[in-house]
Amino acid sequence: MADAHIPVPFTVLIVEDESLVRMMAVDMLEDAGFQVIEAPTGDAAWIILQSRDDIDVLFTDIEMPGSLNGFGLANRVAEHWPHIRLVITSGRCQLTDEDVPDHGRFVPKPYHATQVFSAFERAGRS
Repeated sequence: MADAHIPVPFTVLIVEDESLVRMMAVDMLEDAGFQVIEAPTGDAAWIILQSRDDIDVLFTDIEMPGSLNGFGLANRVAEHWPHIRLVITSGRCQLTDEDVPDHGRFVPKPYHATQVFSAFERAGRS
């Protein structure tokens, strides 16, 4: 279940190029009551972000195909939509929360639901 401090329904844009990983993350978030929008690349996510105003959290992998990786996407989101909470994940790159723009959070793969929900709650707070 999602953290009680996060209003649900809460809209999450999940950006993950591995379809099985994305599907499992979407199921995890939907089961917790979140509204979920999916994108397979940073480029696709950027198009979605420009056309919607209801996204509360960006949950993105770092390494993806295309011209925009997850870290670049998070930087753009921090610049254009500072109200969107940023949570970055990776199984290859190791970051700290301080590496994530705009007081975002890093969650290493493989992750558990509680880690992700906690990161959503803490993202955007210094």
